[in-house]
Amino acid sequence: MSVASISEISSASSKSFDDAVATGLKRASKTVSGIKSAWIEDFEVVCDKGKIKEYRVKMKITFVLKDKSK
Repeated sequence: MSVASISEISSASSKSFDDAVATGLKRASKTVSGIKSAWIEDFEVVCDKGKIKEYRVKMKITFVLKDKSK
């Protein structure tokens, strides 16, 4: 039996929402191992003079906790 944890993270990209998600997952995986899924909770853009300057996502990542007894 495994136990999972959920953490909320935010990520941004100047390219796209997809890139913001990929960037967030890549960075999270440097600290957290066993990431199994990500739920994109919110999308946001930062605008300047009518143009999109930055794409932002808020996501919840699910990862399996390690069993230290093994």
